[in-house]
Amino acid sequence: MLSSMALLKRKLTAMLPLLNEKQRRALVAAEANAWGRGGSALLARLTGMSRTTIRRGRHELAHPRSRAHGVRRPGAGRKRLTEHYGQLRQELEQLVDEGARGDPQSPLRWSSKSTRHLARALASRHIAISHASVALLLQQMGYSLQANRKNREGNDHPDRDAQFRYINEQALSALKGHTPVISVDTKKKELVGNFKNPGREWRKTGQPLDVHVHDFPDPNFPKAVPYGVYDIRDNKGWVNVGTSSDTAEFAVQSIRYWWGRMGRARYPKARELLICADSGGSNGYRCHLWKLELQKLADQQKLAITVCHFPPGTSKWNKIEHKLFSFITMNWRGKPLLTYRTIVQLIAKTTSTAGLTVKVRLDRRKYQKGVKVPKRVLDQLNIQKHDFHGEWNYTITPRRLTARKAT
Repeated sequence: MLSSMALLKRKLTAMLPLLNEKQRRALVAAEANAWGRGGSALLARLTGMSRTTIRRGRHELAHPRSRAHGVRRPGAGRKRLTEHYGQLRQELEQLVDEGARGDPQSPLRWSSKSTRHLARALASRHIAISHASVALLLQQMGYSLQANRKNREGNDHPDRDAQFRYINEQALSALKGHTPVISVDTKKKELVGNFKNPGREWRKTGQPLDVHVHDFPDPNFPKAVPYGVYDIRDNKGWVNVGTSSDTAEFAVQSIRYWWGRMGRARYPKARELLICADSGGSNGYRCHLWKLELQKLADQQKLAITVCHFPPGTSKWNKIEHKLFSFITMNWRGKPLLTYRTIVQLIAKTTSTAGLTVKVRLDRRKYQKGVKVPKRVLDQLNIQKHDFHGEWNYTITPRRLTARKAT
């Protein structure tokens, strides 16, 4: 049989971890009272609790009114850091403030503002605080971890909004007249091989796909150049996956493929085509080869091709970005683009709840970079600039047809 002291120790060992500070004090004090003379000393040995704490518990049991406050008496316990260091919030605010970057005295002028760096900077100001407490205090002060946001597009052109309205008017007029309206652009070039592709997909826990550690640009690795054509009326996409260079010839050839595989069948009576394009790149308004190749397409297909360019720095407003390219990116997220066949199949399987379907072609043709267009050739192009920003808005008519004045 266990002795009464052993039984008491076993009971207290089981009970005390389940109680808060005040409850533990009361239980041990009650046992000390029951034990009688020498009870405080005995319970102190059994529990490791100080005699002062046990005496306080016995006092609380003897005077119920003293138990009206909480676990600790008002004002007891460690003071908050903000109370101990009266200027803590101001010091932290100064370190986090963006203006501190220009302060030559700021210890974090050229360092990232992680909680550990902030804690060390505060320590240099004789404020002892852990990085976890810094994070908690920042949250209380209304701060949160935030990434950069792409929202600044540089200096806005004074006619930026007017150009948007003009493009919208041209598109609405074309759609009412059953003229095809397409949005075109080159998607980001992709490395072909076992490289990391941003995003995640469901796999067995602990079994991620292993890919190469580095994906630096390397001329030895092939690249895919997806040029897209998005039919605004039909919500249909066409992607020509190039294996060479992103040139104006490649861009117009992609549009020619779209017209031959999809456009002509969808718009058999069309004699005009409206293209909405960015202001730079292979389909930029300053690219002479782009206009020359469009002239060839207009002559070949007997189409009057109107082009409306978005103002510089506004490519994200091009519909192909969020109506076609975004869904392609979502469809292949987390999947290494191992081969050209992988890329083609993933693009072809891209859909959306709004009914988007995509056709795709692999273009293995080699396109030469740096092709110059002589002035005498440019002078032979049948281009009519529109009255409003003719550098952005123009119509190219077949040279075998009578030119029609653009409005």
